[in-house]
Order: sequence, then structure tokens, then C-alpha cells
Amino acid sequence: MPPRVPLPVCLRASNPSKSTLNIPFRPFSSTPLAAGPLHRKRNLHDPYYVAQRDAKKNANLSRRADLEAVRIANLGDPVRGIQTPFVQSFGTGVPLEHPPRKKIPKDSVHLNYALTPEALKKSLEASSNLAVPRTEKIARYEPLGRVNYDADVAKHDVKVKETTIDDPEVIKAEHERAVEAITRITALENGSSKDRMRVNRARCIATFGRHNTDQIFPPKAPSLPRVDALTPHPIRPQTNVEATKKRIGPDTGSSEVQIALLTAKIKTLADFLELRGKGDHHNKRNLRLLVHRRQKLLTYLRRKERGGPRWQHCIETLGLTEGTWQGEITL
Repeated sequence: MPPRVPLPVCLRASNPSKSTLNIPFRPFSSTPLAAGPLHRKRNLHDPYYVAQRDAKKNANLSRRADLEAVRIANLGDPVRGIQTPFVQSFGTGVPLEHPPRKKIPKDSVHLNYALTPEALKKSLEASSNLAVPRTEKIARYEPLGRVNYDADVAKHDVKVKETTIDDPEVIKAEHERAVEAITRITALENGSSKDRMRVNRARCIATFGRHNTDQIFPPKAPSLPRVDALTPHPIRPQTNVEATKKRIGPDTGSSEVQIALLTAKIKTLADFLELRGKGDHHNKRNLRLLVHRRQKLLTYLRRKERGGPRWQHCIETLGLTEGTWQGEITL
């Protein structure tokens, strides 16, 4: 039984003997009764609410655009950086002619279907040799007399007449047309993006791999201190040819090569999203992952090389600015 609680003065009856009733009172610490929804759901069709929501969204987007413009003006574009000739050549895969003052390894010409110019040249020479005029034999049937085709057709005398196709102009025109067709088919400009990416990967390895750059750039300066004041610092060699001789194959794991490969992938993916990838959220996330992975590698290379020739060669050739490795990158 609940306790007997006296009623308030305003609720007391006129009879003083019935001033108290058995009414249970809810304490203040308990939750209120579910008498209905306390907060009504906002009406999404309300024009005032829709206008207020759009105004907040536009203000937020304009503020983000202003901050991104200030960041790009100060540090540069975190995705594309500066457009250099080497980065622009990723679209075609054609090697560049670097000036002699720049110490950049020369790249070879690549073709479609993993062909080399030397192999293509040998194939065209073999085809030209096959197009030399040949002797053609034409069989002609001449009967010995009256022939009974119904009884015996095998009594024919077969004579062979030799003819020669010896028109050099026709042969030359046909060969030139075949060479033009093969050249267009094997051109990398007419290939797919997968073939160009394969060629760009090989170009990045040849340009930034240490199996080539060790013969051009000096090694990192020694960080060991001198024993005493009379002992001179160890002399750093001009190149690192000895380390190159110890390599088994091309260098594909150094930071410079990985940064170049990521830059090629970032450019391809950014071009796709700019043209026809408006709602492709999956590739937008992949672009963010690639940009942040490149940022980590750039920070590591900058700390290890300390502004050396490898660092300068990497950022100048790929057009990387401070916005690609400094601060927080938001896409």
C-alpha cells in the first residue's frame, strides 16, 4: 500500500475528516510520461527551413573554398602541384629531350604491346625482303585431242607457265602502306590507358631509380663526427658507382621511384575525376589515399636527404610544391 500523503490546500475537501487520500505521487527524479512527441519533426517542405538550410550550406562551402584558395596560393596545389614537361608527358608516354645541363638519365622510346623500336625495325626489314618480286607458277590444262569428260577426265596434259610480278612501284607502295599501318598500330598515343601506365612506370623507374642516378649524383654526406681536430672529414666521392655495381636489377623500391609512381597514378585518377567522375566516391577516396601516401614518402625523403641533389631532382622533375607534403591535406 502506498503511504498516505496529505493533499494540497486547494484540493482538500470541505470535510476535514477526508483531508487525506491514498494518491501515489511521482518523484521528480523519474522520467515524464510518454504523452506524445515533445519535439516535432521539422517539415522538409517548409520554404523557410529549406532556405535557411541552403544558406548555411552555401556559407560553409564558400568558407572552405576560401581556405583552400589561400592554401593553394601559399603552398601550391596538393594534388597536381606544378605542371612540368615530365608530368605532362604521362598522357602520351613519349620520352623528353632533356637539356644537357640537367643531370637526368635518358629514357628510351617505348611502343605499344611491349614492343621496342629495334624489334619493330627488324620486323619491317624482314617484311620488305618478303615483298621482293617472286616467280609465280600458273597451271594451264591443254587436251591432247578429243576429251571425253564424262568417261575419263584424267587424260589431260598439264603444262606449267611461269610468270613474274616485277612492278617495283606497286610493291613499294604496298610496303609503305603496310609500314604506315604498323606504325599507327604500335604507336603509344593510340593505345589504352593501361598501356600508357605500364610505359610510365618503366619511365619513372629509369629516371629516378638509383641504378641510374647513383652514377650521376653524389651519395649522402657522412654524418660521423671527427675523432679529433687534427683528423679531417672523410671526403665524399663524386658519384656512387661502386654501389651501382652491387645491384642485381633496376631500383624499384627507393622513395624517389615510389613518389614518381604515385604521381603518375594521381594524375591519371585526378584527370578521370575531373572529366567524368563526379559521383565516383570510391575513386575519390582512392585519390585521398594516394595523396596522403605520397605526402608521407615526401616527408621521409626530405628528412633523409636534407635538401640534397636527389630531393631537388625529385621535386623539380615532378613539380611538387610545399602543399604536397606540408600541413593537413583536405580534398
